[in-house]
Amino acid sequence: MSRRGFLGMLGAAGLACVAGLGLTGCDDGGSAAPAVDYNSMSLDDLIAQAKEEGQINSVGMPDTWANWVETWADLNSEYGLQHADQDMSSAEEIAMFKQEGTDGTKDIGDVGQQWGPTAESEGVTLKYKTSYWDEIPDWAKDDDGDWVVGYYGSMALISNDDQVSPAPTSISELLDGDYKVSVGDITSAANAQHAVLAIAYAMGGSIDDLQPAYDFITQLAQAGRLDVSDVSVARLESGEIAVGFNWDYNALNYRAQIVENNPDAKFSVCIPSDGSVQSGYATIINANAPHPAAACLAREFILSDEGQINLARGYATPIRSSVELPEDVKALRLPDEQYGDQVQSIDYGKWTDVTNELVTWYQENIIPILG
Repeated sequence: MSRRGFLGMLGAAGLACVAGLGLTGCDDGGSAAPAVDYNSMSLDDLIAQAKEEGQINSVGMPDTWANWVETWADLNSEYGLQHADQDMSSAEEIAMFKQEGTDGTKDIGDVGQQWGPTAESEGVTLKYKTSYWDEIPDWAKDDDGDWVVGYYGSMALISNDDQVSPAPTSISELLDGDYKVSVGDITSAANAQHAVLAIAYAMGGSIDDLQPAYDFITQLAQAGRLDVSDVSVARLESGEIAVGFNWDYNALNYRAQIVENNPDAKFSVCIPSDGSVQSGYATIINANAPHPAAACLAREFILSDEGQINLARGYATPIRSSVELPEDVKALRLPDEQYGDQVQSIDYGKWTDVTNELVTWYQENIIPILG
């Protein structure tokens, strides 16, 4: 299954799975210390070694996600690096690094922000900060360079204008309609779990108080308006979804794909004005990477102006706010003014407990309503 499927979006259950892998079925030898301190290596020397390695093998960084295709093409044209990817979930990436141990076959992975500390604690990461380190916000990096967020998204609403007009611009408006609202599978999909947190903020709650979100979801479920399947291109295009929650980079990408197939299709995308959350994806470099310099150079490139623009062209928000986006890339994105104070960052130190509580509540209260 793709890392972007249900396993790729796992929350607390996935964290427990990876923690368990640290105890069973893994290489007892653990991770070998890197022979080279790549942070002390000059960029010229790093490039020279990467060119000599000539290859980079990634996990969870397919061409079709976040416009990785252009980054791999640029690394090939500029440095001669051949690329191969194996698509998998964040949990699977960390598990593979752990299980392969000193016989690592992969170099670099892209994991949900909450998984960075997990990868570090499992001892599978090589530390590399890059020359852009000081420009990365503290919330988006590990102190030693075990993981660093390269891009992030904010929870958005995508609406089928032929079914809902005018398109809702706030979460509270959703309660007034008669259409179904697609939140996703709250038991396993991190996208859906983050959507619940956005609902909580919009309705006056917080990460410490999900009750307003519980009330909101219960009201939708009792009215027969709660859709618990994933928000996908196929379901949007077929008209199954009237309004759905998704990360802005997915929603914008999905809309573009649909309009390319059907120029008459009309879908609105917005950041809810009354509440949203943001979350990123972080690169982790395998402590036992077969091509460690190439992996470090890839992270260096991902955080460069060119790499950040590539990600923005894939509808993601670059982590480096100083990067000036070309006009054609700006045109792909939502207006900056939609990203106001209502967009909350997430305390991932609390997230596992919060999602455990959420899943338990959903199973006990909503699943019986859904029948």
